[in-house]
Amino acid sequence: MGDLLQIIVAKYNYWIYITLMMIGLYAMIGKNNLVKKIVGMSIFQTAIILFYVSIGVKKGATIPILEHGHGEHGHSAAALIVHAVDYVNPLPHVLMLTAIVVGVATLGVALALAIKVHNRFNTLEEDEILAQIREK
Repeated sequence: MGDLLQIIVAKYNYWIYITLMMIGLYAMIGKNNLVKKIVGMSIFQTAIILFYVSIGVKKGATIPILEHGHGEHGHSAAALIVHAVDYVNPLPHVLMLTAIVVGVATLGVALALAIKVHNRFNTLEEDEILAQIREK
């Protein structure tokens, strides 16, 4: 039992991401207000971004920038060997920059659509909107 608790405590950041994901998923599925659904989607996206950024982190590693250039002469071949283990993986970070931009754009479009829905139906409650649609 002590080993299981140790594993859970060692990976506390993953539990935070899972909790944020579940809060966002609950808001998207369980709430009837469209703005609450949009906020839930944003929380869900944020949890996924945090998860991917944490995957790219490596203790004791450095940024993937070479300290010496290709054109320098006088270095032995052994000095120019690159060990990938010594560097942080930049791919998750770069992909999440793109995901942040897409998330902001998605949030903006969703809020604009919510405004249009409110102007048309005078409510943001999903049940009331569906009832008005069925009446027509």
